[in-house]
Amino acid sequence: MAHSPRFVLAHRAAGLRSAPTTTEALLWTALCGSQLGVGFRRQLVIDRVIVDFAAPSVRLVVEVDGGYHKQRVRADARRDRRLGKLGWRVARVPAELVLTDFVGAVALVLAALRGA
Repeated sequence: MAHSPRFVLAHRAAGLRSAPTTTEALLWTALCGSQLGVGFRRQLVIDRVIVDFAAPSVRLVVEVDGGYHKQRVRADARRDRRLGKLGWRVARVPAELVLTDFVGAVALVLAALRGA
């Protein structure tokens, strides 16, 4: 039986939630439980895109960009435009920053929230 694209994405997102990257898990410690003043969700499906973190109440997406994102600049720009057309803003946080300057990484998210 063929599954709908939405079902496939939801299943994939559930898998990503159960096996986050090290940097996603670390950043989640600051985002979970509305610690920054808004609720975030992990690996949320928005349209046909799975985002790392989303704060639906302020329509903010937070993406943790690992090393492989350097080869995905165009694809990431397309995703950002698509999300923008749907009314979402995207904040990109380098994975390296999460590892080396956690406070700075959280500050980037806070700055994006203030811009909401």
